[in-house]
Amino acid sequence: MASKHSLGRLALSVLATSAVLASAACGSSSSAAGSSSAPADDSWNTKGPINYVQGKDTSGNVKSIIDKWNAANPNEKVSLIELSESADEQRAAMIKNAESKGASNYDVLSVDVVWTAEFAANGYLAEMPNVDTSGYLKAAVDSGTYFNKLYAFPSTSDGAMLYYRKDLLTAAGINAAPKTWDEMKADCAAVKAKGVTIDCYGGQFQKYEGLTCNFAEMVNSAGGEFLSADGKPTVNSDKAVAGVKWAVDAFNDGTIPKAALTWKEEESRKAFQDGKLLFLRNWPYVYSLANKTDGSSSVAGKFGVAPIPGLTGPGVSTLGGHNMGISKFTKNKGTALAFVKWWNSAENQKANTIATSNAPTWVALYTDPELTSKFEYLPVLKSSIDNAKARPKAVKYGDVTLAIQDAAYSALNGQAAPKAAMDSLQTKLEGLVK
Repeated sequence: MASKHSLGRLALSVLATSAVLASAACGSSSSAAGSSSAPADDSWNTKGPINYVQGKDTSGNVKSIIDKWNAANPNEKVSLIELSESADEQRAAMIKNAESKGASNYDVLSVDVVWTAEFAANGYLAEMPNVDTSGYLKAAVDSGTYFNKLYAFPSTSDGAMLYYRKDLLTAAGINAAPKTWDEMKADCAAVKAKGVTIDCYGGQFQKYEGLTCNFAEMVNSAGGEFLSADGKPTVNSDKAVAGVKWAVDAFNDGTIPKAALTWKEEESRKAFQDGKLLFLRNWPYVYSLANKTDGSSSVAGKFGVAPIPGLTGPGVSTLGGHNMGISKFTKNKGTALAFVKWWNSAENQKANTIATSNAPTWVALYTDPELTSKFEYLPVLKSSIDNAKARPKAVKYGDVTLAIQDAAYSALNGQAAPKAAMDSLQTKLEGLVK
């Protein structure tokens, strides 16, 4: 959602580091050695009931995890508070709670990987004391770190994948997923030439965080970038504009249906599961749901997964995922920290991957024989995460992502030409990253 759970998922966006942005986390296959070294004060010994807050549980698995904790810890029970499935609405609710100094009793928060700097700088999250992060994806650990201090524990990672109707491609004589946007359009034409009525490609294009992720992938997969290595905006370069132009043309020629302008993760997933899309860009959580054989999916066993395509070769995903932070205002920090560590043990992350197909942050799970035999997409996902680019850890991230969404939506709706939209975004980013 903006990885799935901001979904999703949201997810999702490829901005590099600047002087006011902490170092952005990129996917990595290496583990992050070390630990958060903040000393634990007496408040971290306080235990008792807490609330765990996250976006809508589309997996249906969160309650079972919490029930397992509660059975073993009857005096430190955890209650689930579900927010909207929209990443923007989740963020707004968490900020409102923090500004009221925890009046709504938000104790442990599932935060999008891009919110760390904003939440830490504004005092919404507590710095985690003496937490060992070795064995976890470096990119995920970095995404929960602000000025070398850990404020959110790596919980799930995310990389975008291309879901495609393998059965329809095979029937059209196509034996491999497309690597470029042009190949994808040609594949759609070949399938339709066989008399199949189906839309070509879908993603998340409603004006919310998912649009930031999708738009960033267009720019980055064409060789463009939002910021240069030295932190200067370069979003109106020829390569960046070329990525936007492809998307605009795809809406205009029907490659992407107009309905996709209203889609978030769930709407696009349902369109694919209902057999209305040949190709779908989405997060790993879709895999398990689309393969259900209970009648909820018409494409179970009929689809494959591949890296998202780009202009001249495989595309570049936005780094997504969620981490677990502890509210600075919680009264039971000891329980909160214990719950976060327990939830993200290798055993629990493996069980969660089996149940939901979400991407783990524990490195060894990507080569776990039981998981790789059950989820054929894991090598694709690992590659996606390894090659992903991160959104910025910006203290004013809300302003940055809104500027990106404004430019994207105006271009995709035909309200501004691609170059004009990116020139406008360039000006806004120059003001935001000074």
